[in-house]
Amino acid sequence: MIIQRKKPNNKRLWLLVGLLVAVLVLIWMLPDGLSESPAAGPAQGAEQPADERMLEAEAATRVKAGEAAPDFRVEMFDGSTFTLSSLRGKVVLLNFWATWCPPCREELARVPEQIVARFAGCDDFVFLPVARGESREEVAAFRERTGYTFPMGLDPDEKIFGRYAATAIPRNFLIGRDGRIVETLIGYEAEEFDALVARIESLLETDE
Repeated sequence: MIIQRKKPNNKRLWLLVGLLVAVLVLIWMLPDGLSESPAAGPAQGAEQPADERMLEAEAATRVKAGEAAPDFRVEMFDGSTFTLSSLRGKVVLLNFWATWCPPCREELARVPEQIVARFAGCDDFVFLPVARGESREEVAAFRERTGYTFPMGLDPDEKIFGRYAATAIPRNFLIGRDGRIVETLIGYEAEEFDALVARIESLLETDE
């Protein structure tokens, strides 16, 4: 009698290995709420730990809490222009973002309800989102896709952004009535965004 040894099921083994690799790749590519540029894709960003990226982003911040917010003139999407200094006496949330930035888009998705609707009719608050390095055409296409109608500023040459930071978006600079930075936030985290909204409400309740 001839006994044949059963061959191992290599096909099943390779399938399991493939699934494991796919899971590891997905974990590797999870966003950390911070983006830099379209060229710095998930693979490049994943080479550096999130905490190191955040430390570098913080080091690249050019104005800190307590310092005067650098003045600038901004052209809005509707063609109007004004200076930051003209908003003195108001609480201002200056937000830098870009259409290609996933955490920026995630943060902006909360703006219509949590910022625009929440502070509608409040003359003492201004939300000023500024598109970093984006052309009017790119912003127009983004607004058409998303349906956003709230005002947006344009910073195609990144001159405004350059006064506040060197790298990394999204970034928020909360500016008090006296024109000084109250708080800075880098990247997007839901809990931090909630805390930022609460801080805006607190500032609006005082005359500081």
